[in-house]
Amino acid sequence: MADSDVKTEAMLWTRTSSKRRLRKTAMDVRAAANATAGPLSGDLLAAQFLENVPVSGGTVVAGYWPIRDEISPLPLLRRLHEAGTPVTLPAVTEKGGILTFRAWEPDIDLEDGPYGTSHPPSGDDEREPDVVVVPMLAFDDDGNRLGYGAGYYDRVLASLRRTRPVVAVGIAFEAQRVKSLPHDENDQRLDWVATENATRRFG
Repeated sequence: MADSDVKTEAMLWTRTSSKRRLRKTAMDVRAAANATAGPLSGDLLAAQFLENVPVSGGTVVAGYWPIRDEISPLPLLRRLHEAGTPVTLPAVTEKGGILTFRAWEPDIDLEDGPYGTSHPPSGDDEREPDVVVVPMLAFDDDGNRLGYGAGYYDRVLASLRRTRPVVAVGIAFEAQRVKSLPHDENDQRLDWVATENATRRFG
């Protein structure tokens, strides 16, 4: 899909309530953004996050291992680890279940997970995060997020937030921003979104 076609399709995102159609369009937009942004986009994202999102001493940050053309959180996770921040990665232990979070550090061997994901081996230290870095297909100006449809992040954020404050930080390319997305009571809103160009706080 050409860049002009992607932009035209993106203008239609708010004119339909079909999340299936939105996801297909969002994947095309993200692929184009990944091709345009270049290899330094992850480093630019890390700088935006670290400059603006508060991470205090002892805060446990959950990242994720990137798949396909997601913007890479790895430069951010490495810088957090170097600063002494505990970092975890999510693991899917059962289909339709709740994510668990296992301790991560650079260069450890990861296991293959479902949907093309990777996570630390089973039996490694599990820790509940204070900040959850969330992948996405799109985000809007109210902190709503378009995910892949399996609901793992919505379920785990709802579970964590029932017991204590947990900050959800979506990360994406700037091109993944739209004015409005359909959402319902099961969708967990983001507190922040960081891109290669900007950081936004919601609520």
